[in-house]
Amino acid sequence: MGRYLESSCKICRRNKEKLYLKGARCESAKCALEKRNFPPGPKTSMVKKMSEYGRRLREKQKLRFFYGVSELQMRNYFKKALAQKGVTGYNLLALFERRLDNVLFRTHLARSRKEARQLIRHRHFFVNGRLVDIPSFLLEEGDVVHFPPNASAQFTDRLKILKEKGLPTWLSYEEVDKKVRMIHLPKREEIGSPVQERLIVEFYSM
Repeated sequence: MGRYLESSCKICRRNKEKLYLKGARCESAKCALEKRNFPPGPKTSMVKKMSEYGRRLREKQKLRFFYGVSELQMRNYFKKALAQKGVTGYNLLALFERRLDNVLFRTHLARSRKEARQLIRHRHFFVNGRLVDIPSFLLEEGDVVHFPPNASAQFTDRLKILKEKGLPTWLSYEEVDKKVRMIHLPKREEIGSPVQERLIVEFYSM
């Protein structure tokens, strides 16, 4: 599937939920969902009831846009989650959370996942001392993410935000070395994804 070229705000309006696709803008008064809290498109008095297939499709699309992945990537992640032990839905969300671009967003080193992907491709980050320029790189327990010392000035303001807002419980920040460490693999209660993963599993199992 090709790139989505329309306004990102339409995605949030269609799902009637903030997916934080534009980073800090989504938390400000400029957020389109705050101004126009209704789906895009023609306005009609008739409200069609969504089918069960439609509900599952909507949840799948919501997760796909939330993490910024293609349909092919979604299917590949689902296959990986299905092959792992445990609950498939939880495994699927954990895989997305472990992506390097998502970790940078969760640690406030990037304002959005889109910006995180750009920073990674521009070779700004290292994992365990090795330069990584692949946004979909999956972190493992104990992995350390850091940026080169000469880039400290570039991320000074973001490190302040990191200290103010904190991190998910499965990540930690080592202030002296300016490094982020994955303490353990994320659990479902530690993942803030606004989706019903059960419906996504049902969609791909149909």
